[in-house]
Amino acid sequence: MSVLVLILAVSAACCLGFGFVLQQNAAQKAPLSDFLSPRLLLDLMKVPRWLGGIGLMAAGMILGAVTLGRGEISLVEPLLATNLLFALALSRHQTKQPLGRQGWTGLALLAGGVTAFIVAGRPHGGHAVTDPVRHWLIIGVTLGLALLLTTFAKRSRLSMAPVLLALAAGLLYGVQDALTRISGQRFSAGGLAELFSGWQPYGVLALGITGLILVQSAFETAPLRMSLPALTAAQPLAGILCGVGFLGDRLRTDTGALAWEAAGLAAVVVGIVLLGLHPAMPRGTGAAAPKRDLQPR
Repeated sequence: MSVLVLILAVSAACCLGFGFVLQQNAAQKAPLSDFLSPRLLLDLMKVPRWLGGIGLMAAGMILGAVTLGRGEISLVEPLLATNLLFALALSRHQTKQPLGRQGWTGLALLAGGVTAFIVAGRPHGGHAVTDPVRHWLIIGVTLGLALLLTTFAKRSRLSMAPVLLALAAGLLYGVQDALTRISGQRFSAGGLAELFSGWQPYGVLALGITGLILVQSAFETAPLRMSLPALTAAQPLAGILCGVGFLGDRLRTDTGALAWEAAGLAAVVVGIVLLGLHPAMPRGTGAAAPKRDLQPR
């Protein structure tokens, strides 16, 4: 693994983690009438803390895009998942909560899982799949699942909606990362003319805006500990699926390697959940009203 890729990916994760906390601090005060509406973004644009969080998130996404241009998505995605460590660090500073056994266990599982997956899988580049049917099948299934989760969230109560929305946003962001990598390759091959002649950069923009609405709706209705673990877990899984499915990423496939890769991903997910549920994570307005209906007014 390139040291530059590691530095870029961890820097991106740092910006994303800090940005998520600042966004949730502001979004929790937004009116529930803005739930799943573009009005939510318009209201939040008036809040300096939210703008700061968005600025950090944008910096993280730019660093992530540069990283994806230099490394395989199956390598970069697990590293970006460490954004939860930085989110917890800032939240812990705000709440003064000690890490405790749960925090240290989650940290060890997340860091160890990422290491195990990368060492066992040894992600490397290969030939991208040119069959458009395979592209659209994987993207369509992922986006369809995100739409299904959003539909259930819209009909759900506060206890379930934030998790479903965060899962949907994570799936969208995973596909967005895959399209970002393709867009970078097109730009490298032919500059701006080649980049904007394809649909991928427009897809990146559409997925980014849609994912942002879903994430902010999740942040405004529940504690960060309910939404961020689902978001952080879904994004790398969707990204790795796209990377292996049609971007040409290659992983070791012998029995031992597959076992360690699966164990590594499982450890990442469990570590994310433990860290996300840590008491240091800030609460949202939804914590005080678990029975309130989220149907838009």
